[in-house]
Amino acid sequence: MIPARLFRSSLSTVFRELARGRKLGIRGASGMTEGYKKASIVILHRDLADDFEAFCHANSGPLPLLYRSQPGELTCPVLTHASDVRTLYPEYFKYEQGNLTSRLPSLLDYSEELANMVTFYLGTAMSDHQKLQRAEVPPRPGDKKHAVSIYKTSVPCCGVGNFQCDLRVFMKPMPERNLDTHLNHSLHGVPVHIGHPGLIGVEDLRRPDNGDAMEVQPGDVPVFWACGTTGAEAVRSSKTPLSFTCSTDLSSYEDGASPLARSLAPSETPLAFCISQQPLHYSLASAAAVQRIRALETHIGADPGERGIKALLVPEELLKASLSLSHAASVLITTGFPTHFTHNPPEENDGPPGAIAMAAMLQALNKRVTIVTDHRALDMNRKIIEDAVEQGILKTPVPVLSFQNSGADSVLGFLCHNGDPVKPRYDHLVAIERAGMAADGNYYNARKVNIKHLVDPIDILFTTASSIPGITTTGIGDGGNELGMGKVREAVRKHVPNGELIACDVAADFAITAGVSNWGGYAVACALYVLNHCPVHERYLRRAVGLPRNIQHSSWTAALPTVRKEEKILEILVKYGIRSGRTGTLGMEVDGLPFHSIHSAMIQRLIDMTLHQAAL
Repeated sequence: MIPARLFRSSLSTVFRELARGRKLGIRGASGMTEGYKKASIVILHRDLADDFEAFCHANSGPLPLLYRSQPGELTCPVLTHASDVRTLYPEYFKYEQGNLTSRLPSLLDYSEELANMVTFYLGTAMSDHQKLQRAEVPPRPGDKKHAVSIYKTSVPCCGVGNFQCDLRVFMKPMPERNLDTHLNHSLHGVPVHIGHPGLIGVEDLRRPDNGDAMEVQPGDVPVFWACGTTGAEAVRSSKTPLSFTCSTDLSSYEDGASPLARSLAPSETPLAFCISQQPLHYSLASAAAVQRIRALETHIGADPGERGIKALLVPEELLKASLSLSHAASVLITTGFPTHFTHNPPEENDGPPGAIAMAAMLQALNKRVTIVTDHRALDMNRKIIEDAVEQGILKTPVPVLSFQNSGADSVLGFLCHNGDPVKPRYDHLVAIERAGMAADGNYYNARKVNIKHLVDPIDILFTTASSIPGITTTGIGDGGNELGMGKVREAVRKHVPNGELIACDVAADFAITAGVSNWGGYAVACALYVLNHCPVHERYLRRAVGLPRNIQHSSWTAALPTVRKEEKILEILVKYGIRSGRTGTLGMEVDGLPFHSIHSAMIQRLIDMTLHQAAL
C-alpha cells in the first residue's frame, strides 16, 4: 500500500504535469488539489530580497510569507517534496523593469540568472477559496469551475524601498444570516472588508481583474480577503530589471505545514456587525471585545433617577456606534440642553462632560473632532474647551461652531465639502444630551416646558445626514427628549413621564440610553479604547496592511475619563454658571445626583472594567 503522504505528493506531481501539458484547464486547479494549501512565488535578485521580505512582513495580510529561499536555492523542502521551482508551475510571468515581457512554460533557460535570485513562497487565495467551499458556504452558479475573483483596490500597502502598490483582494459572496460562521477559514486571516466594494475602491464586482465574477444573490454580502497576488503588483511597482512570478496558484504543499497556521482562541473569534446600510458596511471585533463592550452597556443602563429608561434600551447600540466611530476619520459632536430657561446660561451640566470625554479619546485615535452648539452659547463653549485644554483634559483645542439654517444649501454646505453630498465633511454625527425636536416641532424639557426659543435647529443636520451616504449618526440620552432618541420614540411615549409630548421625533442610526447621558459619553470613550486594543478590529481597520499599532499606546490610556478629570470638568462648568439638570444646583452634582458618590463610582467602575478587560 502506498503511504497516504506519498500518494498525495505523487498526485500533486501528476496534476502539475497534466496542467503543464494543457490536458487540464487552469480553472480545474481548485478541485484537483484539495487537501493542500497553495503557494505562489516571487523571484527577485538577491539585492532586493531584504526589502521584499520587509514588505511582506509589513503587509502580512496579503503576503503571508511561507518561505524565503537562499540565493540560487531551487527547492523548498520545508513546504513540499521533490519540487524544482523552475518547473513547479505550468506557466511563469517574466518581468523586466516592471513590465510583463514573456509567459514561460518553465524557467529552465534561466538557471544562470536564478543562481543570484531569491524565491519567496507566499500563501495564496486559492487554498482559501477551497477552505470556504469546505466550510459549507452555499455554492454559487459555476463555483466548481470558476477561479477566485480577484480585484485591485485603492488601499495602499505599507511601502518598503521600491516596493509600493495597492492591496489586491479576493471576494466571496456570503449569506448575511450566518456571516459569523465563515469569517476565519483563510490563511490570510479574517476578512479585510465586508460590504460595499466601492469603500475599498472596487468599482464593479462583475469585472474582476483576475478570475471570474462570482454571482451575488439576494441576501448575500460581498466579503473580501487580502490576496497574495499583491506580491505581483509589488514586483511591477519596483521596476526591477528581472523578476518572475507564477501564473496561477497551482503549487501544493501539505495542509497544516504552514508555519503561519494557528488556531484561534475562542476569545479571538471574529464577529461581524452591520454599522451602515448606505453604503453597506460591516465591522469586525473579537468575541472578547464584544463581551466587554456589552458589559459596559449594561453598567451604564442603571437608572438611579428612576426615569423608566430600561424600556428604552436597545441592545448593542453602544457596540455598533463605537464600531462606526472607530472607522470614522472626522466626527461632529453636539450637546447642550437649555432646561433652566430662567437662568443665564440656561444649560445643564449633563452632556458637556460626556462630549469632552468622547472628544479626548477620538483625538487620541488621531481623528478630527468638531463641536457644534447654539450660537448664543458659542463663546462660553469655546472658553470651556480652552479651560479643558489648560487642565490637560483635552490634548488640543476642539473647534466649536454654530449652525443657522438658511435653507438646503446651508445644510449641505455645513455637512459636505463644497456642498457636494458625495464628499461628506464628517463621517459620524454624535448628539449627547442635546435638546431634540418633538413631533409638534417644539423642544421640551422633562417638565413639558417649551424651550424652542433657546435651541438652534441642529436637528436638521441629523435628518439631512440620513440621506447622505457615508454619514452615520448616534444619539445619547437618558429621558427620550434628546436628539437622536427618536429611534425609540414609541417606547418613550409609553414608558417615560410626559413622553407623549416630549419624545424626540428625530431618529439617529444608533440610540445609546444611559442612566445619565454623561455615562453614555464615558462608555463610548471606553468602548473605543477596547476596540483599538482588539487585534481582530485593529487589523480590520488597517485592511491587514501596514504594521500593527502598539497596543500599549500610552496616549489612549491617558485619554480615558478619570474621576479627577471629570471633577475638573464639573468645576469648569460651575465657573461658567452651568447647573445640575433636575435641581438647578450650582455645584458638584449632575441630574440631582451627587458627583462624589454616584458619578465618581460609575466612572471608576467603567475605567476598572475597561483597563482590566483590555489587558486580558
